[in-house]
Amino acid sequence: MALNFILQVIVTMSMNIFGAEATEEKAENARLSSFVGALALGDLVKSTLGPKGMNKILQSGSSGDINVTNDGATILKAIQLDNAAAKILVNISKVQDDEVGDGTTSVCVLAAELLREAEKLIAQKIHPQTIVEGYRLASVAALKALEKSAVDHRQDSAQFREDLFNIARTTLSSKVLSQSKDYFANLAVDAVLRLKGSTDLEHIQIIKKVGGKLEDSYLDEGFILDKAIGVNCPKRLENAKILIANTSMDTDKIKIFGARVKVDGTSKLAELERAEREKMKAKVDAIATHGINVFVNRQLIYNYPESLLAERGILTIEHADFEGVERLSLVTGGEIASTFDRPDLVTLGRCDLIEEIMIGEDKLIKFSGVAAGEACTVVLRGSTNQMLDEAERSLHDALSVLSQTVKETRVVLGGGCSEMLMSCAVDEEARKTQGKRALATESFGHALRQIPTILSDNAGYDSSDLVSRLRAAHYEGQSDAGLDMYEGKIASMVKLGVTESYKLKRQVILSASEAAEMILRVDDILRATPRRREAV
Repeated sequence: MALNFILQVIVTMSMNIFGAEATEEKAENARLSSFVGALALGDLVKSTLGPKGMNKILQSGSSGDINVTNDGATILKAIQLDNAAAKILVNISKVQDDEVGDGTTSVCVLAAELLREAEKLIAQKIHPQTIVEGYRLASVAALKALEKSAVDHRQDSAQFREDLFNIARTTLSSKVLSQSKDYFANLAVDAVLRLKGSTDLEHIQIIKKVGGKLEDSYLDEGFILDKAIGVNCPKRLENAKILIANTSMDTDKIKIFGARVKVDGTSKLAELERAEREKMKAKVDAIATHGINVFVNRQLIYNYPESLLAERGILTIEHADFEGVERLSLVTGGEIASTFDRPDLVTLGRCDLIEEIMIGEDKLIKFSGVAAGEACTVVLRGSTNQMLDEAERSLHDALSVLSQTVKETRVVLGGGCSEMLMSCAVDEEARKTQGKRALATESFGHALRQIPTILSDNAGYDSSDLVSRLRAAHYEGQSDAGLDMYEGKIASMVKLGVTESYKLKRQVILSASEAAEMILRVDDILRATPRRREAV
């Protein structure tokens, strides 16, 4: 009797420990809530996977701006989510984007498929910890098989460039640039090889200009600034010594903030203006003592200081956008200055030639022969702003993957080949595993086979037939067999040149398996009381 009373008190206390409107989901309800959110997110983006993937239109609720994209990270960042497990998938997609630049959809889809398989196992009364153990065994086996299949052509420069070209083609084949993937793959490879092994993509600038067609895009040596040269300045200048600054160059307002000045006549006002002009003249003199012939300012340059600088033969560029100034200082080797009293402490930027060029109907400034010789600019042309935005995202993915491949030079085969290879290795591991963990290991292999299945479905082919034939080909020893998405058949990925970065595939497996494991371990979801606005 006393024991029952104590239990009732404990139950009552546990029900009342949370604040008003705070909620708790336990055990099966918590797990179901996590699975539903993650699976819904995976189903949302899986139709964008592969060379025949579909696009999504993202429309802003506030501004009405639209994006047309099939980039997984862009889609996932744009949607508002209330499900904790779904947010975990968004995070791993973001990490994949930051770490490698591509594979954002693959990692989200694979994590969702792992959870789909785990849901079936839990329905068979298999404990989540047992599933986690099986998944760990499977991921180790899959990564070993992936590493074994990777090839490295670092020593053969011609073959390595071919690998980079194939990786760029494979990356772009699922993007808006797929119709011109050979052209843009060459462009991306040329840009990345200019970096000479660096992964700093800041040296590669992308400028978007509406007009023309995508094939009118080109790679240009040096740096292009989307601004115009000042009035009365030469439109071409050789051996430029550049001072890059972020300073106010306006003379028509008194800079005593928060103060008022009263005068009893226009002559006193003229004296104030004269004092301001003398102050600006002294500032221009200080700038000129640096021995420069080009002055680039982050802020506006008003007419009076512009004319003073022009008299001293200094070419002026005003109101350069902040990113443009930062990038210009990087590629020319200069520093951004805000005071000019110590010319000996200021590092000037240098380049061989500054000239005004035309792209479409717009005037831009080109800096050639910059100090950072690896710097270059990609000029993208296209019919609409949405097309250019998606082209930039696509090209950035390709550049990111290539820059990482230059660092981690191993490559693997795409087209579902690597996933099927890993799936076969996981099946072998499952045969050697005892107990219920073997079921979880098999499920991991089944989840891996879902990637080529989804690729086939998105292309409109019979996925059951294609994937079963692909699996049979791998068991027969055709380790390079993959899906030819344009012919709808099994083909050699080596002959087709469908190559992907080893680092990309490895990161997908690691991130997806870790995210699935984290969500599987959840048995309680606690939601805090919503914060209320205080009454005014």
